Amino acid sequence: MTQQKVARGKPADYGQEILRRRARITAATIPLTDRLVLDLGAGNGAQTLELMASGCRIVACDIDQADLDILGQHLKKNTIDSVTPVRYDGVTLPFPDGHFDAVVSYAVLEHVEDEGKTISEIYRVLKTRGDLLIAVPNKWWVFETHGARLPLLPWNRVPFFSWLPKAVHSRFAHARIYRKKDIVRLLRSHGFDILETFYMTAPMDVVKSSSVQKFLRTAIFRGDRSRVPFLSTEIFVHGRKP
Repeated sequence: MTQQKVARGKPADYGQEILRRRARITAATIPLTDRLVLDLGAGNGAQTLELMASGCRIVACDIDQADLDILGQHLKKNTIDSVTPVRYDGVTLPFPDGHFDAVVSYAVLEHVEDEGKTISEIYRVLKTRGDLLIAVPNKWWVFETHGARLPLLPWNRVPFFSWLPKAVHSRFAHARIYRKKDIVRLLRSHGFDILETFYMTAPMDVVKSSSVQKFLRTAIFRGDRSRVPFLSTEIFVHGRKP
């Protein structure tokens, strides 16, 4: 089967609510203190640095050296030695088998060339009983989170575009998108036990007006987790290597 052609991801900006929201979810879902954690697809490290408060050692791995250099500058400026940036080729993780206590990966899988290979590599570098916490874009969010190549439409985040059949979405979208059962099936097929799945509430970082943003977060998009798929941008899955 031909792989969907996907675009490179853009790292979140430092200080965004989505970073804090993911970090709180992560700390509440998997043990982090005194563990060695791989942040796969760490980009500029904005998310990685949000995890440091949990007291873990983190390897921030990404294919883009320029983004890792930005992280390196932050580490040097703030004298941080608990984070190690590592570049990899996007195919094989440069670590031995069973090296990490946990792996986290946020909004990365939808951009990789080969989903199966990436999941297999995560499985390989995890210790037995190691935890995986992965986040992928939610098909049932109202807007297409990564945009699409749509003719005659200058604004590429068209409402409900992600709800279209996979064959249509795959043709135009910049990245893959998932239902809960899709990502669960993928992880199980590569050996993971699934402990928990849930939706992350939309952080509303894209809203430019601070007053509107505050209202939305207070009135509608409250809390880090949601039971309502239409209020959620990402699906989280907590898996474990048996």
